[in-house]
Amino acid sequence: MVKQSLIDAGADLVEICETAGHPIVYGEKIIDASLPTVLVYGHYDVQPADPVELWHSPPFDPVIKDGKIYARGSADDKGQVFMHVKAFEIMMKNNALPCNVKFMIEGEEEVGSVNLGIFVKANKEKLAADVIVISDTSLIANDVPSITVGLRGLSYVEVEVVGPNKDLHSGVYGGAVDNPVNVLCDMISKMKDADGHITIEGFYDDVEIVSDADRAEMAKAPFDEEAFKKGLGIKATRSEKGFSAPEGSSIRPTLDVNGIWGGYIGEGAKTVLPSKAQAKISMRLVPYQDPAKITQLFKEHFERIAPPSVSVKVTPHHGGDPLVIPTDFPGYRAASKAMEESFGKTPIPVRGGGSIPIVALFEKELGLKSILMGFGLNSDDIHSPNEHYGVFNYLKGIETIPLFFNHFAKASK
Repeated sequence: MVKQSLIDAGADLVEICETAGHPIVYGEKIIDASLPTVLVYGHYDVQPADPVELWHSPPFDPVIKDGKIYARGSADDKGQVFMHVKAFEIMMKNNALPCNVKFMIEGEEEVGSVNLGIFVKANKEKLAADVIVISDTSLIANDVPSITVGLRGLSYVEVEVVGPNKDLHSGVYGGAVDNPVNVLCDMISKMKDADGHITIEGFYDDVEIVSDADRAEMAKAPFDEEAFKKGLGIKATRSEKGFSAPEGSSIRPTLDVNGIWGGYIGEGAKTVLPSKAQAKISMRLVPYQDPAKITQLFKEHFERIAPPSVSVKVTPHHGGDPLVIPTDFPGYRAASKAMEESFGKTPIPVRGGGSIPIVALFEKELGLKSILMGFGLNSDDIHSPNEHYGVFNYLKGIETIPLFFNHFAKASK
C-alpha cells in the first residue's frame, strides 16, 4: 500500500527492499541531480492494539469522530507518513517540487529498527541526501507550534526472578519460602529513592547537565499543570526532585516498569506461591548516556540486590542513543520558517521525551541531521487504546511540508 501510494503520487522509482525482518519501502523523485535532496523517513509498523476491548471502534478500521481519526497508527506513524505522501502528490500535480525527494518507510521502528540499521549501512549511496525529515513527534498544542530538537535514548530489558522449582501452596509453604513476585516488587521499589532518583550505581555518571539558562528557555513553553492532570485523570504529577514535570519527561533519565506478571491472575482465587515473576523495564536516557553501558549497569545492579533465596536473569531487548539537534543549520531554519508561515507563529524548539533510535544512526552513517517536524499531540493516545490524530493536524502537515521543501531549496542555493 505504501509502495502504490508513492507510485500514484508521482515517484519515478519505488521498490520494496526485503530485510531479515519486515521490508523497507524506498522511493524517489529526482528532478535535477544538481538540486538538494530531502530524505523522508517514517514507519508503517505500529504498537499492538491490546487491550482491544478498550477501543471504542475497531483499531484497524479508521473512524473519524469529533474531528479526529481513530485507529492504531493514525498518529504513530501511518497518518504522519501519509501526510508526506499527499504533500508530495500535491507538489507533483502542481509542478511545484523544488528539489529532489527520497522516501524510506520501514516496518520495524517499534521494535528497534535493527534491520533498517543494516540497510542504511549497506545503501549509503542510494540514501545520499542533504537533510532527513521525520514526522513522528508532537506539537506543544495546535496553536503553539514546536519542533523537536532532542530525543531521549532507550535501554529496554526483561527481568525474571525464580524461586522454587514449581508453584507452591501458599498455606503450606508461605512464610518458609520467598515469593518471587514479592521479591521482584521489592527489588523494583529499591531502584528509586524517595526523591525519584534512580539508585543504580553509575547511572548518572554521563548525564548531560542542562544549564540554568537553557532550562529557563525551555520553561517558556506553555504548560498548564492543572489541565495536564485533568486530562490524565491524576491528582498530582511526580518528577525527580528539583525538576518540573516537563523537565522530568524530557531532560532527565527515567526508569519505568512497562509490564509485570507472575502467579495466578485468572478469575477467582487460587492460593499459590508462584515459582517465578517477570517484568519488562525501560530506561529513557539523555545525552551522553550510552544504552549498552546503562543496560550493563542495570544487569549488575539487579543481580547484586537479589536476595540469595532467588535466582535472577536479565534479558536485554532493544535500545537507542539520545540525540540533540542544533537549531543553527539550514534544515532547522527551513522547518521553522515553514511552520511560522502555516501556523502564523514561530515554532518553539523543544526536547521530546520519547525515542526514535534510528536518528542517531542516520547522523553517524549518513552524516545527515534530521528535522523532527511532527504534527501530533501528546494527547493522541499513541501506544494506547483509542489512538487518534486530529484532522486539523493531518491537513496542517500537508500544508506545511511543501513550504519546508521551498524554504530548504532556497536556503541550499
